[in-house]
Amino acid sequence: MERDQLLSSFVKVLVSDTERSVRFYEALGFKRLNADPPFVHMRWENQAEVYLVAVPAAMGLQGPRGVGVLIGIRVGAMSVDEVASRARAHGAHVDGPTVQPWFTKELVVTDPDGYRLNFIEPA
Repeated sequence: MERDQLLSSFVKVLVSDTERSVRFYEALGFKRLNADPPFVHMRWENQAEVYLVAVPAAMGLQGPRGVGVLIGIRVGAMSVDEVASRARAHGAHVDGPTVQPWFTKELVVTDPDGYRLNFIEPA
């Protein structure tokens, strides 16, 4: 998908090591659309966009990130089982997949900075 066809919603996350985060997100199946420091624009299929934002060196990151937030991503071509396998192969913390009472199968993957990605498919 071309850069000029942006989705209407996206999330920005502050990352402590941009290249480590890019490798992690690409290992899960995200595609890098653009890298224009301090941002790296990533896309999951045609479903979600994530901007990895390098933290200015003088600022630093204090405390946990993403507490109480799940970044929800609907899967399409790839199943949550495949995402779980890729995440585990990359050494990520993985919860699930779990079939929920609201008829979805869900997986939560924690990225290197502590953000939690909630991959979802119909059950």
